[in-house]
Amino acid sequence: MRLSSEVGRERAGVRGKRTVRMDHQQKQHDTALRHRRELRERSTEAESLMWYMLRARRLAGLKFRRQYSIGPFIVDFACVEKRTVVELDGDYHDHIYEKDLERQRWLERNGWRIIRFSNTEVLEDVEAVAIAIKRQLLLDSPSPQPSPPK
Repeated sequence: MRLSSEVGRERAGVRGKRTVRMDHQQKQHDTALRHRRELRERSTEAESLMWYMLRARRLAGLKFRRQYSIGPFIVDFACVEKRTVVELDGDYHDHIYEKDLERQRWLERNGWRIIRFSNTEVLEDVEAVAIAIKRQLLLDSPSPQPSPPK
C-alpha cells in the first residue's frame, strides 16, 4: 500500500518536469514578444507606410498582424485568414539571401504564401503595392457565382 505522501511526491515530480518545460516555453515566448516589440519600435519608414495601409482592416477588410511570429520566424506582416505573409526587403536582404530563401521555404512548406516588395517600391508608391497585395489576396477568394437567368 502506498502512502498518500508517496503519491504526492510522484505527482510533484511529474508536475516539476511539466513546469520546467512550460517555464522554458514561456521564456521563449517572452523573448519573442520582446523582440517583436523592438522590431515594431525600430520599424523603417517603408514598414510604417505599409502598416498604415494594412492596419485596421483597411485592405479588403482583412486583418493583418505586424511583426508576427510563425514557427521560429518573425514576419513583417501576416494575414492569418489568407495564410499570407508580406515581407519588405531592404538593402541588407542582399546579404542574407540564403537565409531568406531557407525561411521562405519553411513558411511555404507550412502553408504560407509570401509576397515580397522592396522598401524602395513601398516608398515610391505604397498605394500600388497595396493594390498588388489586394489582387493577390483576392485571387484566393472564390469568384461569386452569377445569378441564374430567369
